[in-house]
Amino acid sequence: MKSFGLTDKGMVRKDNQDCFIIEKCDQRSSLIVALCDGMGGAKAGGLASQLSNKAFVSYIYAKLTSRTNRNFDYRDILQSACAEANGVSYEYSKFDEAYNGMGTTLVGGVIKSNGNGYIINVGDSRAYHISRRGNSIYQITRDHSLVEELVEVGAITKEQAKRHPQRNVITRALGSEAEVEADYFEFTLQSGDILLLCSDGLSNMVTDLEMLDYAKEYQEPELICRALMSKALKRGARDNVTVVAVMK
Repeated sequence: MKSFGLTDKGMVRKDNQDCFIIEKCDQRSSLIVALCDGMGGAKAGGLASQLSNKAFVSYIYAKLTSRTNRNFDYRDILQSACAEANGVSYEYSKFDEAYNGMGTTLVGGVIKSNGNGYIINVGDSRAYHISRRGNSIYQITRDHSLVEELVEVGAITKEQAKRHPQRNVITRALGSEAEVEADYFEFTLQSGDILLLCSDGLSNMVTDLEMLDYAKEYQEPELICRALMSKALKRGARDNVTVVAVMK
C-alpha cells in the first residue's frame, strides 16, 4: 500500500488545529491512520487534536503488536481506542481552565494489506472510498453535525447543507464529555482503490466529484493530496485543511 498526507492552516486561520498520523504496523501488514480537527481556541483545539490522535494510534498499535492477541475484533479495538483518546482529552480539559471545553473530531482506523479496512469516526471529518475502476466515490462515514441531522429529517437538502450558516456545528466530539459514541464501518479496497480521509476544511471547499476526478487524474497518493490541497487553498480555504490518501 502507498500512503501520503498533508495539512495546512488555510488562508484565514492563524493556527492549524488539524493533525494526522500514518503509522505502519509491519507485524500485521497494516497501516494505522487517523485524522483530527480540533476546536476550542488556538491552544486548546490544537492540543485536543494532537493528544487524541496520538492516544488513538498508540492504543491500536499496542493491540496489533501484542503477543497475546491472535484474533482481532477490530470493532472493539477501535471503539476502545476512541474511548482512550476521548478520556485523555477530557481529563486534560479538566486540569486547566484554559482548556475547558476543548474537543476534536476523529476519523481513523486500520487498513490491511489485503484491502480490508476498519474505520471509526466522531464529528464531521470524513472517510471516502474511491474506486477508479468503478468511477465512483462513496462517503463511508456519516457526519455528526447539525446540518446532517437536518438533511436526514428532510428539513434541508444536501445542496442547502453546503451553504448553511451552521454547517460547521458538530453534535459529537472527543474530549467534550466523559463518554462519546463513535460510528464504526468496514470496507474493502480493491487494487487501485483509495481511502481518502479529510477534515471539513477540504470537504467544504472541494466537491466529492472533484475528489474523484483528481483520484483518476493522478496515480500517486502524494499527487492526489497535493492537487486537492492546492484546489482548497485557491478557493480561499477558510478553515484548516487536512487530507490523507491510502492506495491499495
